[in-house]
Amino acid sequence: MSVTDSPAARLQALFEGHRLTPTQRRIAHSMVRRAADVPFLSSVELAELAGVSQPSVTRFAVALGFDGYPALRRHLREVAPAEPSADAAVANEYQQAVEAEIENLRHLADALADPAPVARAGRVLAASRPLPVLGLRAAAAQAYGFAYFAAKVHPDVRLLDEGGTMIHDRIDAAVHAGATALLCFALPRHPREVVDTLAYAREAGLTVVTVADSAFAPVAKVSDLLLPAAVGTGLAFDTACAPMLLGRVLLEAMADELPDAQARLEEFDAKAAARGLFVD
Repeated sequence: MSVTDSPAARLQALFEGHRLTPTQRRIAHSMVRRAADVPFLSSVELAELAGVSQPSVTRFAVALGFDGYPALRRHLREVAPAEPSADAAVANEYQQAVEAEIENLRHLADALADPAPVARAGRVLAASRPLPVLGLRAAAAQAYGFAYFAAKVHPDVRLLDEGGTMIHDRIDAAVHAGATALLCFALPRHPREVVDTLAYAREAGLTVVTVADSAFAPVAKVSDLLLPAAVGTGLAFDTACAPMLLGRVLLEAMADELPDAQARLEEFDAKAAARGLFVD
């Protein structure tokens, strides 16, 4: 089965073109994550999966043009027939969280069957001098990790991991220095400041590339190119293995567009060895 024929892809196509509320986007995101199981879930089970009320699921089905959730479920069984996936035989909540992350990585692998969006993003980011990288609150670590490695191959990376009144000033400075794009990592819960900052960046003329937890994330409307990678929600705090890996894939795509990337890496390795920077 190709990625465009997968149950997740068919669900994505069903949701496209609809103006969904934040609660409805959460339901849609949960359905995509469990695409093989959704046609077999009751409205109560889907509500529990998404962490919303059962009436919210009914309103979501109506927003998609169906009479109610039973009609939506019948439609899903007709267009995406599949057997419900067997739950992994795990013993405790920690193992369940790991299994959920493995499933997120499988979904990411399926999405990368079409490398064109990542390749396009790599070209856009490589061409921006400087390259601002934004990540606030939960996404700050993702932005820092990307910026750390990107600086080894890109001549001017500017990390924006603290919000406040100066963040627009820093975007203005990047634009004045020649920036043409901005990379954002956006993870739940989505700070309003991130949405506002991306809107400002676009108004300033930057092309916004965003790695987010879902194609239905609030940042989608202020992004020019959104690359989704789901987060795990089984523990008290979300886990973000897939967004981190997608960031590394994006780094690879960007490095492929930088003709002197390999030379810069070799230069760094030589200097690190001369300084005894690493012990291994």
